[in-house]
Amino acid sequence: MFGRLGRHLIPALALALAGQAAAQAPVPSSEPLLGFSNDRASEERALEARFDAALNAANLRQWLQRLSAHPHHVGSPWDKSNAEFMAGLFRSWGYQTQIEQFKVLFPTPKVRLLEMEAPIRFKASLAEPALPEDSTSGQAAEQLPLYNAYSIDGDVTGELVYVNFGVPKDYEELQRRGIDVKGKIVIARYYGSWRGIKPKVAAEHGAIGCIIYSDPHEDGYFQGDVYPKGGYRGDQSGQRGSVADMPLYSGDPLTPGIGATDDARRLDVKSAPTITKIPVLPISYGDALPLLKALGGPMAPEDWRGSLPIPYHLGAGPARVHLKLEFNWNLSPVYDVIARLPGAERPDEWIVRGNHHDGWVNGAMDPLSGMVAELEEARAVGELAKAGWKPKRTIVYAGWDGEEPGLLGSTEWAETHAAELRDHAVVYINSDSNSRGYFGAGGSHTLETFVSQVIRDVPDPEKGVSVLDRALAANVLFGPPDQQQEARDARASKTLHLEALGSGSDFTPFLQHLGIAALNIGYGGEEQYGQYHSIYDSFDHYVRFGDPKFEYGVALAKTGGRLTLRLADADVLPLTFDPFATAVGKYVEEVVKLTDTLRQEAEERNRRLDDKLFQSVDDPTQTWVAPPRLDPAPYLNFAPLQNAVAALKKSTADYSKAWAAATAGGKALPAETANRLNEVLMKSERALTRPEGLPRRSWYVHQIYAPGFYTGYGVKTLPAVREALEQRNWKEATDQIPNVAATIEAFAREVDKATAVLSAK
Repeated sequence: MFGRLGRHLIPALALALAGQAAAQAPVPSSEPLLGFSNDRASEERALEARFDAALNAANLRQWLQRLSAHPHHVGSPWDKSNAEFMAGLFRSWGYQTQIEQFKVLFPTPKVRLLEMEAPIRFKASLAEPALPEDSTSGQAAEQLPLYNAYSIDGDVTGELVYVNFGVPKDYEELQRRGIDVKGKIVIARYYGSWRGIKPKVAAEHGAIGCIIYSDPHEDGYFQGDVYPKGGYRGDQSGQRGSVADMPLYSGDPLTPGIGATDDARRLDVKSAPTITKIPVLPISYGDALPLLKALGGPMAPEDWRGSLPIPYHLGAGPARVHLKLEFNWNLSPVYDVIARLPGAERPDEWIVRGNHHDGWVNGAMDPLSGMVAELEEARAVGELAKAGWKPKRTIVYAGWDGEEPGLLGSTEWAETHAAELRDHAVVYINSDSNSRGYFGAGGSHTLETFVSQVIRDVPDPEKGVSVLDRALAANVLFGPPDQQQEARDARASKTLHLEALGSGSDFTPFLQHLGIAALNIGYGGEEQYGQYHSIYDSFDHYVRFGDPKFEYGVALAKTGGRLTLRLADADVLPLTFDPFATAVGKYVEEVVKLTDTLRQEAEERNRRLDDKLFQSVDDPTQTWVAPPRLDPAPYLNFAPLQNAVAALKKSTADYSKAWAAATAGGKALPAETANRLNEVLMKSERALTRPEGLPRRSWYVHQIYAPGFYTGYGVKTLPAVREALEQRNWKEATDQIPNVAATIEAFAREVDKATAVLSAK
């Protein structure tokens, strides 16, 4: 997986408080279910009770051990074997199952060299040793070594500069200190952004190479005991991963916008825009220590300093390093497992549920902990079908391949079947890694009320309270200080607010490229997981430090199962519009405030420059370079956005009133009304897209949610406007405001159509 969902570092006392946060009866028996009449809600609850009874944690353990027995990266024998094994399971459970194969660019390393030439000589090992406590860590012949997929070939030598996380603001700090990375090799620590941003920004500033290392501050001994004593990353463990420029588009770098089938027209590798401009290599903190220790120059700012036993200097030099990389630029097969359970009444409406199955190495936590939960969920759903139940809508279970290099399997499948999916897909539900802890979710805000209802009915396996109550309590206890009131309000209203989705897993092509409402769900926060993308992400590690009893795997199956079953069986799709209108209103307020903040920053900087008030940074002996002047932000006209939000809120309020009147007393809608309403609801998310896409990245068509151009994982809401402001591109912001406003208005018209259906006599 590209990124972990809902990561928390949780003190023991806070855990105890969270466990006492709600009443002891977590599963209500008579609460209404969105989309169901009272009578149908009782039937649905009985069905879910049978579903729960069929779940068995022993299956998850057995499948995890089998699937993680060997490395299963793209193109490996075990990757294909796992796909065939899972397809066989789905067929045995009664699903119409096939493996869809695509051919994608997947480079693997043939030369990896990193050595320091001055002031001393040192050659990085670039190796993770086998451990006797980890039974699969010694499979060296099958393992991909430490490398970054989609780095270019390169042979470069230069002085070294430490750039912290390597994000744009870090280069501004270097500039203030008179440090230029042009012609140099940078070393950045993981975290702070998606890894692909680090070489991207380094190249923009003239660097000739990039090294990314895992500092123990983020996932090593600063967090706790290292593996095998504890779960965290040791000094020779490193993080593989893709560095493709995913904010441009996800999927195969050679086939943007079309499926990577055998006969697809492909770009030349050298012209593929998502491949890096400079060579990139990940290393362990054991290999990083001599390099960082050899750096001179100014001390790094305090918040740049990690947990290695050295003073963190910035350079440049006197450390001088040689980096040489060569890759096999091969096309490799990916195997998507697609299993269908046809709907009995509305077969042309699809509920799609997915998790990926490929890993960088053995991948027990990432991704198989989520994949085995999906398998058990699908098995229990299959048992219901064998006993006579049939879903109203078609259910599609997917096991995606190639997620790790860049969402390859899901993107190529979505691009190949784009027309069908736009016509038939209702919701896409994604999961990925899973472990002990709290429920977390992101997704389309129209699904917010629905998700809260589902997790209200799932018991937390440790505390016995509902998953909803525990998650809401955790948000109060551990949430950012500036969000405390919002967290308390959410707890009082029993509503878990969904995070807006950026990227990092297989929801991206569905939500942001095709405009299909999507969710990303999972549990975590109480595990010890410092082995992300290493050879030690293994079955042995997971059963000690992830979810030893597989209780939270079962909880994920219960959660994903309820989401899927209710969406498949609801008389009316369980979407609500008020949470979406509230969220969009908040996003508009944020961009207006951002403009004011940018204006104040420019005024303050320019005033200080005029008055010569800037002084040396941190250390009076350092050379200081004045920052450039900033153009003051003009007073932009946000009225179109504000008017669009006002119209949206009126439309959603009208819909809520019409819905309440039409379903008063828990009565069912007439069948014809329900059918007409579903036709509007299922495609409402499509109204939030523009065929032109976002500026400079047309693949991303959703106008409310997108991964940030300089964050990768992190979301940018109202991205066309927000990112123009952040780049101080006032003309583009002015041009994009009416476009985004028109999109919001188009969505409001869809809500009005739904209201008209409910109000028709």
